[in-house]
Amino acid sequence: MREQMHVRIVPMTGDHVDEVAELERICFTTPWSRNMLVEELQNDCAAFLVALDDEDHVVGYAGLLVVLDEGYITNVAVRPECRRNGIAQKLLQVFLDFAQAHRLAFLTLEVRASNYGAIALYGSRGFRSMGRRKNYYEHPKEDAIIMTKEFANGTEDPDTGAAADGL
Repeated sequence: MREQMHVRIVPMTGDHVDEVAELERICFTTPWSRNMLVEELQNDCAAFLVALDDEDHVVGYAGLLVVLDEGYITNVAVRPECRRNGIAQKLLQVFLDFAQAHRLAFLTLEVRASNYGAIALYGSRGFRSMGRRKNYYEHPKEDAIIMTKEFANGTEDPDTGAAADGL
C-alpha cells in the first residue's frame, strides 16, 4: 500500500487565501474568487480547513457551512499532484468528527457525476446518494450527485458507519 503524504489539517486563515484561490483555479472550472474566500472567512456559519505539507504550503482544502443542525460541505480540493495520498479523507474526517461533536443531523454535498474517485471516497465514509441536480455544473455541463451522511442524535454506529437509530 502506498505511504500517505504527511499533512497537517488546520483552520484556514487570511494567510492561506492566495494559495487556496490558486487551488480553486487549478481544480474547478468555475472557481471561487479570492474575494469569495475572504468573505467566507468572516462568515460565522462557515468553517474552512487547509491541509499543509511539511513546508506549510496548501495542498488541499475543504469548506463547511453549518445552518442550525445541518452541515453543507461546499468544496473539497486537493492539488492534482498530491491526490490519492489520503488528504481529502483527512479533511473529510475533521468534518465528520465536528458533525458528531456538534450533534448535526447530517452532512451533505454535491459531486460531479463523473468524479468517481470522490464518489467512492464519500461512499466509503458513509455518504449515500440521495438524488441528482440536473445540469448543476457548467464547463462542462454535468449533473451533480447529492450525497448525504445522516446522524441520529449526533452519533454514528461504529460497526457499520451508519447512523445509530437510538434504540
